[in-house]
Amino acid sequence: MDAASRPPSLAGLRRTYQGEPLLEADLAAEPVAQFATWFSDALDSGLPEPNAMVLATASAGGRPSARTVLLKGYSTQGFVFYTNYESRKGRDLAENARACLLFPWHPIRRQVRVEGSVVRLSREETAAYFHSRPYGSRIGAWASRQSAVVASREDLDARYEELAARWPEDPPVPDFWGGFRVVPQEVEFWQGQTDRMHDRLRYRRSGGGWVLERLAP
Repeated sequence: MDAASRPPSLAGLRRTYQGEPLLEADLAAEPVAQFATWFSDALDSGLPEPNAMVLATASAGGRPSARTVLLKGYSTQGFVFYTNYESRKGRDLAENARACLLFPWHPIRRQVRVEGSVVRLSREETAAYFHSRPYGSRIGAWASRQSAVVASREDLDARYEELAARWPEDPPVPDFWGGFRVVPQEVEFWQGQTDRMHDRLRYRRSGGGWVLERLAP
């Protein structure tokens, strides 16, 4: 095998992290307020799509699955995203209503991880968001049987064109599509530091409040 065809040495792929210390005294009293501060920092940094997050689910039998979705809202009630209820993640959540979110903000040496139970949004909340989407995205929600096998790209495009002709202006909200809210039970804030001595501070729900704990890196 010549040098050009050799795979890269993964052992040598590493970066040195260096950030401001993350101290307990510097954090907000509850995790959503702290998330709002860090999300604002991610926006100000110019990070592309800071609302992109990895969503991990598991089936009733424990088979895990992960994918990237977009955060579309957050509050003290939880973190919101939208999807096809018949997709793999939708089916997982119907069987096992728990999930984990990960915001991988690597360029600013930060991560946020959220674990919690998952509930569906009301149809009113879903409709309000659906009608705020661009027209093409609304037709796309109808056209795609998300996670199902598709015979060809041509079939998918034909389905889109058929639905666009049916609803040239204002498609209704699909009954198989809507929002989920991840209600946090744990929220961890990770700040990269030198020599892999990273800061990890976790909020854990306890009774009606939150306990803040430091985790070893």
